[in-house]
Amino acid sequence: QVQLVESGGGLVQAGGSVRLSCAASGQLVDRYNMGWFRQPPGKERDFVAGITWTAWDGTDRNTYYADSVKGRFTISRDNAKNTVYLEMNSLNPEDTAVYYCARDSELFGTSDAGELPRRPYDAWGQGTQVTVSS
Repeated sequence: QVQLVESGGGLVQAGGSVRLSCAASGQLVDRYNMGWFRQPPGKERDFVAGITWTAWDGTDRNTYYADSVKGRFTISRDNAKNTVYLEMNSLNPEDTAVYYCARDSELFGTSDAGELPRRPYDAWGQGTQVTVSS
């Protein structure tokens, strides 16, 4: 079974940037869609960004972003490292949350990035805390 471990979170000043990593082990994820989710304090977890299994870079065709992060966050993957990344720029306090990476439950789940928010992700990491100070 695949294990996902997020890293890179921490404290950051508003306007700053961080890069999160999601290292997968136990199983290759190169043929799976991957996503990033976040859960702000006291709120439900929701979709942030996703990338299809067909993606070799962060092209618009192969990635999808929540409106709240579009233009600020970039998801990418390095299949040689079995790792997915989330570059977060222009951070504000509303971005404070626990960030999770997740893997689609279905091999070759979709090549349509527009479907990524609705895919059945069922493998999750433990999350990494990102706190943005004012």
